[in-house]
Amino acid sequence: MSITSEQLSFDQQHIWHPYSSMINPPPMAPVESASGVRIRLADGRELIDGMASWWSVIHGYNHPRLNAAAHAQIDKVAHVMFGGITHEPAIELCRKLVQMTPQGLDRVFLADSGSVSVEVAMKMAIQYWHARGKPGKHRLVSLRNGYHGDTFGAMSVCDPVTGMHELFSGVLAKQHFIPRPKSRFGEPFIEGDCDALEHTLQTHGQEIAALIVEPIVQGAGGMYFYSPEWLKRARELCTQYDVLLIADEIATGFGRSGKLFACDHAGISPDILCLGKALTGGYMTLAATLTTAHIGETISAGGAGCFMHGPTFMGNPLACAVANESLALLLERDWQSEVNTLERRLKEKLAPAANLACVNEVRALGAIGVIELHEPVSLAQIQPRFVEQGVWVRPFGKLVYIMPPYIMGEEDLTQLCNAIINVLAELNE
Repeated sequence: MSITSEQLSFDQQHIWHPYSSMINPPPMAPVESASGVRIRLADGRELIDGMASWWSVIHGYNHPRLNAAAHAQIDKVAHVMFGGITHEPAIELCRKLVQMTPQGLDRVFLADSGSVSVEVAMKMAIQYWHARGKPGKHRLVSLRNGYHGDTFGAMSVCDPVTGMHELFSGVLAKQHFIPRPKSRFGEPFIEGDCDALEHTLQTHGQEIAALIVEPIVQGAGGMYFYSPEWLKRARELCTQYDVLLIADEIATGFGRSGKLFACDHAGISPDILCLGKALTGGYMTLAATLTTAHIGETISAGGAGCFMHGPTFMGNPLACAVANESLALLLERDWQSEVNTLERRLKEKLAPAANLACVNEVRALGAIGVIELHEPVSLAQIQPRFVEQGVWVRPFGKLVYIMPPYIMGEEDLTQLCNAIINVLAELNE
């Protein structure tokens, strides 16, 4: 059944979409179906999806094996509470996550969404130090231009000035912020680049529970790629000053940066790891927070005797079953070759954009392509132009970026990149 004009009108009047206004609601593209790398609109047009539905649809839409996993599980049990009950999909998913994540992360908390997994990580860090008899260690250190989610704890570690949550600054927990690394990915490390971090840990270590970072790739805060050497030294400093390291790999996990996890670029293991987005191949919401046996046991030996968190839909069997199949698909395929090929093609096909006067820089890493402009774009103006070109791209600020499904072939990627360059060339006139 196609969406009617009355339904679209109701949507505009009553439904909030992400970061949208109820006074000037943005135009909506009504979707009828999706398959492979294409989204089919209600009017019959097909759009090549350059966003993988915000990083998540790594295998493409309507994948037969993911569909089969969902069908098989829903006939058994779609949901059952995780308190006092367990089930095979959750057990096998956690087994996979322990096996594939950086060494030492062998305690798994299944959460509802990426933002919740960050909340869980922050609570783990604070509860850990409380159990250690150091309740004063309750603040976090975060990088400028970072983004970690939209819930209150997560907002507090997003950039307080350039981030999306500045208007909440008066009510958020006060955290410490340091400049993002100057050392860029693929370039020589700049000596002294970790000085700000070390100074903060030296000066405020008695109140700092953890450093939280997006490893290697800062996502919604700027699509910025920084040096693995910075991350390696940050790991060493956290150990030296007795501060936990939280790696937010919600966006980068499961191959997006060219490594299975972005931490692998630096060869480090965090104390706490946040995962989400691609975990179910984009089929439904699910996230995970992993930590070490030491942290898990320390928290459990504390005054509460347990970790103080437990979402209603924790360990949802349907989501876990699909996640199991998604991870199996990823590991069975030569995902590394797919992502390496995407990186090479993104660099090649986006390169002509650098000749446009409106463009500041073009960069690519793994299955991430970024065109950074000198000035912010108007989403309301530019989004319809992309749709007219037959592609789905959703810029923000000065950034026009794509993160296609790993299965996208050269012909579709060429059309996607050419469409972006064509639209930016129009803006350039």
